[in-house]
Amino acid sequence: MTSYLRSWLYSGTSSSAAAGSGHDDTSLDVPTLARISPPPDDEEDEGDETETERDNDLPPAFPALNSAQRMKSSSVPKFLTDSQLMPPPPPPSLAIRQPGVPASSSLAVPTRTEKAPTKSKKGKKVELAPGYGPLDWAALKSSGVDLRGVDTLLRIPPSVLKQHRKRDDAWSAFNGKVYNITPYLQYHPGGEKELMRVAGRDGTKLFAETHAWVNAEFMLDSCMVGFLIPEPAARDSD
Repeated sequence: MTSYLRSWLYSGTSSSAAAGSGHDDTSLDVPTLARISPPPDDEEDEGDETETERDNDLPPAFPALNSAQRMKSSSVPKFLTDSQLMPPPPPPSLAIRQPGVPASSSLAVPTRTEKAPTKSKKGKKVELAPGYGPLDWAALKSSGVDLRGVDTLLRIPPSVLKQHRKRDDAWSAFNGKVYNITPYLQYHPGGEKELMRVAGRDGTKLFAETHAWVNAEFMLDSCMVGFLIPEPAARDSD
């Protein structure tokens, strides 16, 4: 293509120069170039390709014709359809079940009962006198007043504990520790009468039944007088 353009431009320039000078074209010894045909296009060359060469340019089949995916063998896993993957339908008893309504069954626990509800074992609070609230008891404990009534901690058997069961001298044991509950009677939220039920004896069981969440050791730490021990065995007489 470049040669063709060059020959065309060169021949045109020579003719115009000869005409402008007024001389005869035959008198000038001007070399001329033969017109060269342009090179063939690439599209024409592609037409000469055979069908076999065109087939080689195509991408290979996927999966391959001899692959395991195309083999019809029992060892190749089969894909299940949506209907095969669905779970079986529910039984008729569940199909007609309504939301919020329990299913009826002979083994199910009855939803109704004629038994009266049991009463709560929580103790009832009473109205305390002014100046005997929980904050007042905390202030009394931190005031430094002697609430024990003893000089040192004692080892107290049940027989000795039983002797302190009066209103002005009341001891009680909780979780193995003995406390002088006399100063706490007026501060007890359940009343003095309720607290006097454990005066002179071990009140651990009754305390757990009424208010097990209360920390008795923290409430009566300043009133502790000793530890509860088993009753000593009687000595044989000589």
